[in-house]
Amino acid sequence: MSWFDLPLDVLREHRPEREEPADFDGFWRRTLDEHAGTPDVRLHPEPALFPGIAVDDVDYAGFGGQRVRGWLLTPTAGPRRDVGVLHLPGYGRGRGWPHQWLPFAAAGFTVLVMDVRGQGAESDHPGSTPDPGEATGSEVPGFLTRGIASPETSYLRRLYVDAYRAVDALTVAAPYVTRTAIVAGSQGAGVGIALAGLRTDLGVALLDVPAFAGFRRAIEIGAAGSRAEITRYLGARHDAAEQVFRTLSYFDTVNFAARASTPAHFSVALMDRVCPPSTVFAAYNHYAGEKRITVWPYNGHEGGGSTATRQRLAELIDWSATPAPPR
Repeated sequence: MSWFDLPLDVLREHRPEREEPADFDGFWRRTLDEHAGTPDVRLHPEPALFPGIAVDDVDYAGFGGQRVRGWLLTPTAGPRRDVGVLHLPGYGRGRGWPHQWLPFAAAGFTVLVMDVRGQGAESDHPGSTPDPGEATGSEVPGFLTRGIASPETSYLRRLYVDAYRAVDALTVAAPYVTRTAIVAGSQGAGVGIALAGLRTDLGVALLDVPAFAGFRRAIEIGAAGSRAEITRYLGARHDAAEQVFRTLSYFDTVNFAARASTPAHFSVALMDRVCPPSTVFAAYNHYAGEKRITVWPYNGHEGGGSTATRQRLAELIDWSATPAPPR
């Protein structure tokens, strides 16, 4: 791998004009109004495999009332913090198994892992979340072109609403949680930026190598990962580009970043062709809330890997020790 994007000094100032539809706020206001109210959360206890941590198989009402699955990990021994952690998995990954999400629960945080609709493997666990949303025409394999003819039918609309409802599901399932932290990478970090732009009640967002920022540039300079699906789609539909990019503009995290007030810690990898550095910096530089960014110069989409996990854990422990501000 090698550096392929803009120089770092240019990236730090990279703040491209946003591609934002005029009815962006109205679209999301209508969407969230359609999904208002307390989510119907159901907990199904799992066998106690981990001393000091209870595990529940969770489902709650997500987009359109469809049931979204997840894991709830609750510390039962030692100090239990008032901070809940929402994990949003990366692209192509569902919730997996509970043992994959132990670090933050072992440190005393209540953890909700949201399954990603359609992306979990039924062979891995029988409780994956399907995506029954309707398509509006031909697609390519994957999820980003599913329903891409319109923002109303886009797969990303369903995904973002599921995540929005997950924040509420966490506080319903664990009423003692008074602060919520988003801890996510790649696709999950992109969705986390959207949540920070849609909500004002999040405590902090730890966002590693976030996806879904600057769709047009990501496709034009790299087209790796999930964005390659859009390239294949447009390669066979030569008159669809403007409609596709219009749909994507409703889900571009650069537009959500400009509305965010949640304190956030980003990370970016300069050799990342899946989420090119210039797209990450575009979201970061437009981010309206308190922010900082860690740069991994010699890494690809893995970012800081286990080093980053250790740093995020220590950071969240320090942050949780500070009393929550009065409501």
